[in-house]
Amino acid sequence: MLTIFWFRRDLRVDDNVGFFQALEENENVLPIFIFDKNILDKLDDPQDKRVNFIYQTLLELQEKFKAHHSSLLIQHTTPLEAFQNIIQKFEVKNVYTNHDYEPYAKERDIQVKNFLNENDIAFKTYKDQAIFEKKEVLTDAGKVYTVFSPYGKKWRKQLKEEHTEHHPSEENLNKLFKTEPFTIPSLEEMGFQKIDFDFPKKETDNKLLQAYGDMRNFPAINGTSRLSVHVRFGTISIRNLVKIAQKTSDAWLNELIWRDFYMMILDNFPHVVNGGFRPAYDVIPWRNNEVEFKAWCEGKTGYPIVDAGMRELNETGFMHNRVRMITASFLTKHLLIDWRWGEAYFAKKLLDFDLSANNGGWQWASSSGCDAAPYFRVFNPTLQTKNFDKELKYVKKWVPELNSLNYPQPIVEHKFARERALKVYKEALYG
Repeated sequence: MLTIFWFRRDLRVDDNVGFFQALEENENVLPIFIFDKNILDKLDDPQDKRVNFIYQTLLELQEKFKAHHSSLLIQHTTPLEAFQNIIQKFEVKNVYTNHDYEPYAKERDIQVKNFLNENDIAFKTYKDQAIFEKKEVLTDAGKVYTVFSPYGKKWRKQLKEEHTEHHPSEENLNKLFKTEPFTIPSLEEMGFQKIDFDFPKKETDNKLLQAYGDMRNFPAINGTSRLSVHVRFGTISIRNLVKIAQKTSDAWLNELIWRDFYMMILDNFPHVVNGGFRPAYDVIPWRNNEVEFKAWCEGKTGYPIVDAGMRELNETGFMHNRVRMITASFLTKHLLIDWRWGEAYFAKKLLDFDLSANNGGWQWASSSGCDAAPYFRVFNPTLQTKNFDKELKYVKKWVPELNSLNYPQPIVEHKFARERALKVYKEALYG
């Protein structure tokens, strides 16, 4: 009989909790991955960088499994159909995987679990992508935190060595199911194309991390870890990163805590996917000017730091976090365009797109989220540029036509836009 391990947001062999448990407790473990049609069919770019990243990573995993006379089984279908196919071909005893917290993923797992249980197959899931999840960090009154600072303090207080313990799944690969390599569907068969793209490296740079607190706000400087895509798809262990952060950078550790916080918010308050964490903000009368939205998407607003950020995003799938805040504030406050429009655009373009963090960041910028910027906080792009890109190194890299006749005039005047935003927000919230 076989045990299945289902890879998802945990595309690594080492320190993978669910994979470790599967190998520790069973013989004949067959690793699988499902290119989920429910997700892929919604992607409209055949050169999607994330699909390419996942595909490259799976090929690397396959080589590791082949070295142990095993294979990764990859299916391109819906999860339910994948398991229907698998149990017809193999005698399956149980299925192991790791928790996921997004609404679709939770519904998917319930559907798969029910199907497996009907066929007398156990479905076991484990905490792997977060240090603390669900309701593990609570107020003294036993309630879920909705403000980050006290959550962060409690998170740190609760952290023990056991929470960053290494799970040596890589030591038990001899317990994999022995088989000839399965045929892996090509990207083209799934409707995508292979691209030539240099993805960020997986290695951590301790010197960079030690300076992270001082350098992270300057987009022209290589001052951030650039590990977000690896954290997103689990090619690196979050427990290992926390251990590194404890030795190098408290500021970086704080960012990892924010990640847990937003996952916890999404898990406990799933309404944030479609509306504001604070429902009162759902009544704001957004202008939603499509011409202005297009200018923002293309990096043609006439505000250099905003345009630089959007062009960097469109070309690389990356945007510096400081610039994410500036561009999001500009869309929601200067242009009064619904934060959900911006969130959806980032979701299409970001290499490290993660629903909880993207949603949390956009709601923070639009003031509709938990622990968000107050509605009267409107980033001034000119001041942000002076503070964080004084010599315009970042801006000039992405906006080479700056100071030429080819560069557009500002789409809106800052003082006017700020006053308009304050008036619209105030009237909507307070009448």
